[in-house]
Amino acid sequence: MNEPLSGPVLVIGCGLIGTSIALALTETGATVHLDDIRAANLELAVSRGAGSPGHVEAPVLVVVAVPPAEVAATVALALAEWPQAVVTDVASVKGGLQQQIGRLAGSERYVGSHPMAGSERSGPMAASARLFEGRPWAVTAAADAKPDAVDLVVRLAGLVGGVPLVMDAAAHDRAVALVSHVPHVLSVLTAARLNDAPNDHLALAGPGLRDVTRIAGSDIALWQDILGANADEIRAVLELVRTDLDRVISAIGDDAGSLGEVLQSGRDGTQLIPGKHGDKVAEFATVFVSVADQPGELPRVMADTGESGVNIEDIRIDHELGRPVGQVEITVLASQADTLVKALIARGWSAYS
Repeated sequence: MNEPLSGPVLVIGCGLIGTSIALALTETGATVHLDDIRAANLELAVSRGAGSPGHVEAPVLVVVAVPPAEVAATVALALAEWPQAVVTDVASVKGGLQQQIGRLAGSERYVGSHPMAGSERSGPMAASARLFEGRPWAVTAAADAKPDAVDLVVRLAGLVGGVPLVMDAAAHDRAVALVSHVPHVLSVLTAARLNDAPNDHLALAGPGLRDVTRIAGSDIALWQDILGANADEIRAVLELVRTDLDRVISAIGDDAGSLGEVLQSGRDGTQLIPGKHGDKVAEFATVFVSVADQPGELPRVMADTGESGVNIEDIRIDHELGRPVGQVEITVLASQADTLVKALIARGWSAYS
């Protein structure tokens, strides 16, 4: 286990990300103090054991986890109030923020960062000390940042379970437009088409629709700030998507070859998304298991999977409409899928891959 930080940490902002960082740091043995202008959030975070309320005289690290519109001002106050502390933030857009803070005294102690973890849920009650495990954590230091400040933020990412990636702020903003911000917009647009759908149409919805629209339920004000802050990069990707969409509209029913090229391009893209431990998705397979919707069944299928000697890489559950049955989707190494299917069938489960 990594050694805890050598001095106290102050986390400003007790929402999902701030409280999750505090919980994870507390588990490492770090001394964590919490602050939030929203008294209810602060009280809830403290009640969950994330840290102690109130400022600290000499933090070694200040983590700013406030809404995007408040980040620059909060970082400026932190740099001024604690002249020995390293200050980082967790905002999802870094370029403009880095330019703003770069004009401040003490900016060499600021190192931007962005954990690529979150949820459609928000607030301290949704927080988890495990939120960052295995997730990328971008560290976007300016050229004049102190090396020991950069090292401390990299260490923070590792201590809470993240995978630190040091990168340029502008490159970060281009990247998140592609892998996070535009997917959110497309999720929202898909979900918005459901508002006028008849109930009998919605009754046909399956896990695919839920997968695509899950993140559309995220906090609106937060996403307005994010989309506005990274407008140029998001617009550039959306224009490319619009070109592809126009191509699909023209090809459907008329040009199977062109449509096939678009579909193949999408399929190829899915194989490039890193999976667990950075492995490619293509190295994994999903085993589907029908499970009765009653107490004890899920632990039993997991125990039987464990007895098969096959490691679970990921797991999710989808309930079947109108039936007291759920479908458990177990992600395993592709080479082990057949082994798991045979083992589960031998134990009485309905399973296939």
